[in-house]
Amino acid sequence: MFEAAIQAFGETFSPPLRKILLKSLGLAFLLLLVLGMVLQGVITHLVTLPYPFDTALAVVSALGLIAGAVYLVPPITSLVASLFFDDIAEQVERRNFPADAPGKALPITTSTMLSIRFFGIVLLVNLCALLLLILPGINVGVFFAANAYLLSREFFELAAMRFRPIPEARALRKEHAVRIFACGLIIACVVFVPILNLITPVFATAFMVRMHKKISAEIARRPAVRAPSPVPD
Repeated sequence: MFEAAIQAFGETFSPPLRKILLKSLGLAFLLLLVLGMVLQGVITHLVTLPYPFDTALAVVSALGLIAGAVYLVPPITSLVASLFFDDIAEQVERRNFPADAPGKALPITTSTMLSIRFFGIVLLVNLCALLLLILPGINVGVFFAANAYLLSREFFELAAMRFRPIPEARALRKEHAVRIFACGLIIACVVFVPILNLITPVFATAFMVRMHKKISAEIARRPAVRAPSPVPD
């Protein structure tokens, strides 16, 4: 697991992925800025104060959103990943597993629906974690646990769905839930570091493509279970 994470981190900045990384960084920053502006607008609209208190509220809410921007990165990561996942996964598979059959991208309608669903869930959970800033310690725990689970689930299932039907990919994730959650904790650590967290879509994709390949190889090495011989009459 740690070896796969280190390899994925190094590959994130490699020439084959650099162009995708730059595009994902630009889009993630833009979406983060737009989401922050929307949230600030909602706050200032819901709370009406006379001058100069309205200006003070706008400044305080802007500073608060900057401080809490780390909580907005996971949903942005989820959305950006949906746009670049297959491009990143294809590069990782081609470079590191050239002997294996390449994966297949999901149909656009299916991937869009999955992405919207994941984005909504991750956004809701992280907004709840943001509101818990008044409870130091608890909000950090919620942030780590929730994003470790949600992001590891999303990225692993997307990697598995390139090779397996959706129900089988989800069943595989559930079978290895503890291991995949542990991988999610590594992803959550990256998400928690400002600026560095913008590489999450590329890093998490490269990481989970490797983990899916590793788990698939372990399954292939399992001894075949023979059916019991029929009992003679």
